[in-house]
Amino acid sequence: MTVRGLRLAPFRGLRYAPERVSSLAAVTSPPYDVVVTPDGLRDLETADPYNIVRLILPQAEDPRTRHHKAAETLRRWQADGVLARDPQPALYVYEQRKGELLQRGLIGALRLSAPEEGVVLPHEDVIDHVVADRADLMREMAANPEPLLLSYRGDGTRTGATAVIERATCGTPLAATTTENGFAHRLWAVTDPAELAEVDAELSRHSALIADGHHRWATYLRLRAEQGGSDSGSGPGQESPWNYGLVLLVDTARYPLQVRAIHRVLPRLPLKRALDLLDRTGAAYGEEGAFRIRTLEAPLDEALEELEDTAGNAFLLTEGEGVFHLLDQPSPTLVARTVPAGRPAAWRKLDATVLHSTLLDAVWQVPDRPEDISYLHNTEAAIEQAAAYGGTAVLLRAVPEATVRELAEQGVTMPRKSTSFGPKPATGLVLRTIADVPR
Repeated sequence: MTVRGLRLAPFRGLRYAPERVSSLAAVTSPPYDVVVTPDGLRDLETADPYNIVRLILPQAEDPRTRHHKAAETLRRWQADGVLARDPQPALYVYEQRKGELLQRGLIGALRLSAPEEGVVLPHEDVIDHVVADRADLMREMAANPEPLLLSYRGDGTRTGATAVIERATCGTPLAATTTENGFAHRLWAVTDPAELAEVDAELSRHSALIADGHHRWATYLRLRAEQGGSDSGSGPGQESPWNYGLVLLVDTARYPLQVRAIHRVLPRLPLKRALDLLDRTGAAYGEEGAFRIRTLEAPLDEALEELEDTAGNAFLLTEGEGVFHLLDQPSPTLVARTVPAGRPAAWRKLDATVLHSTLLDAVWQVPDRPEDISYLHNTEAAIEQAAAYGGTAVLLRAVPEATVRELAEQGVTMPRKSTSFGPKPATGLVLRTIADVPR
């Protein structure tokens, strides 16, 4: 069977038994790639002995031991009743609310599709060793421990999936909690066959953009290939469970996502050297500089506002809050020589493209390795990390969702970690085990 649109299947979710944990908030976590500091990991581990971080980021000396440890922990928690499987297959309506921000979507097992089918559109490249590590973890656990975030554009009416979602939210939720970041989370189960058919009829007409979770999507595809999953089969209940992956689908016509930047920290590149290399590169081209550089002695919010108001490619460099260096007006000759040709103009003009091709690769010659580049969503955390290591924080602007989707529909991927969509789903509200074949 060839997938011609989104096919979101119900499954028997694995969820925390409320009586076995201190609170639902204490056992949830941000996605694995947002927990980037040792302090953040320790805070989650000490919040509750059953915090989900022990499954998504197990700690041990070597990878094989880590993955085995996570699998053993998952099996033990199920045996002890800490995690219990829901009695019947469901799609899960998931709501996040904070102040005026409201996001609702559907969590389910999405049938995987080949990239060339254009059903699920990636917009960023991935790193192979990260995919390999996630694949080793999920293979050992035989589970999808956290959903990735996909967005699609509905027609804006209260029909189909939207109607099912809004009817569900009138009932009593299966689970409700408020996490430390101030977001209130609620979860409902949709099990009625007529409502499931209503959702399927609408989603099968749509494609989706990967908003967050490119490495997890690539992991799903890798595991499907190695475990014998395929696009063949006469129906969901008669095919490999590896043909599916856990996702949250959000209709951005109804619930627009927030789009934010992902910043870079270069711990081995002191700010003075970064600026000196820019001057030398400009001199080599017979120009005053590779970029125009302006020093801003201002609070962070004012510096970021200046960055947002700057036309063309622009970046903020800092080694600690208080003094920022605004880079803009890159040398056209330098950009032409360093940014690869043969790509759409929208891709060539991306800040992330110029950052990686011109600054990181050509001017600073910083290899894209974890020890040389950190990717942080939080601006203050990026600045703090740069200060702690004596390195440089490179602060970026967000890419508009329309640009992301335009490139994705052309099959063009952006440099990885180019932008961050949110709010991201909390990890730990519902898990999917591979033994559960979607129906």
